[in-house]
Amino acid sequence: MKCKINRNAAKVLNKMLSAEETEGKMIRVFITHMHGAHAHYDIKLDVPTEHDEVVKTDKGIEVLLDKREEFLDGVWVKYFYIPEEGFEINNPSKETGGHHHH
Repeated sequence: MKCKINRNAAKVLNKMLSAEETEGKMIRVFITHMHGAHAHYDIKLDVPTEHDEVVKTDKGIEVLLDKREEFLDGVWVKYFYIPEEGFEINNPSKETGGHHHH
């Protein structure tokens, strides 16, 4: 499985991971909702389970992805400061028919 993150996301995720209460936890990207060939994603701090693959990103951050979810393979986590501060998560390898996964 693959996961990419941009520089801004790496900064925010590293800050999340450095908090004292996150000891032993990792970043998890997960699907909140699916309909047809369209998925919605989110991020949380979590511990690995038997169904997870730990994917090391090009920014050195390890991310948990559930190997049973094909829409997680190739996910891209981005963080933007404008026009609104926040994460955008999509999967360019799964976009079909002009759908944008978020």
